[in-house]
Amino acid sequence: MFRMAIAKGQIMEGKVKGITKFGAFVELPDGITGLVHISEVSDAYVKDVNDFLKDEDKVRVKVINIDEKGKIGLSIRQAIEKKEPAVPFEERLSKFMKESDEKIAGLNKNLKAKRKSGSKY
Repeated sequence: MFRMAIAKGQIMEGKVKGITKFGAFVELPDGITGLVHISEVSDAYVKDVNDFLKDEDKVRVKVINIDEKGKIGLSIRQAIEKKEPAVPFEERLSKFMKESDEKIAGLNKNLKAKRKSGSKY
């Protein structure tokens, strides 16, 4: 029987097979089981793993460790694709102010041109 090779850094699907105070056991392909420690369940604070996972939940996990005994450490939070970092408020505000100033300058230019030509707005 061919067993799937599991390597550190690999991301795969698994199924929750048991929940404890310290984490969750996840069955990977070919029946291999790894542990998602409570600190690797979510980026949010996890007081109780049961608040985040249930038995038989399908989860996406990243292999973060394989020790010399073959025990596999997994992470759900590291398997989640991170979005682009949020742009700081000050930077967004500065960009908005600059764009607003440019739009107002353009409107004022058009208004002056209309006034010179004698047209009503």
